Amino acid sequence: MDRSEPAPVCRDLDEVRAGIDALDERIVELLARREHLVKQAAAFKRDDSQVRAPARVEQVIAKVVALASQHNADTDVVERVYRAMIAAFIDRELIEHRRLAAD
Repeated sequence: MDRSEPAPVCRDLDEVRAGIDALDERIVELLARREHLVKQAAAFKRDDSQVRAPARVEQVIAKVVALASQHNADTDVVERVYRAMIAAFIDRELIEHRRLAAD
């Protein structure tokens, strides 16, 4: 689906589910790519506070909430999803950061 293309109008629940399944595959692929970048970021940070980076978290949240609004998405849902995702990636990055520090 092109970024500007609206979600298709489905004729039944099976079509809705097929569309969601297709999106889930793309979302997981993008999450894997994001994880790869997060692991790389760990090498550039000196300590846990730089990994946690609360100011950066809020910057990302503001950006994605604005994007959600531009795309007519529910901004509350987008913010909640991103906060959960970022928290999980911070946990992952902390593991990577500590692993690198131990090497």
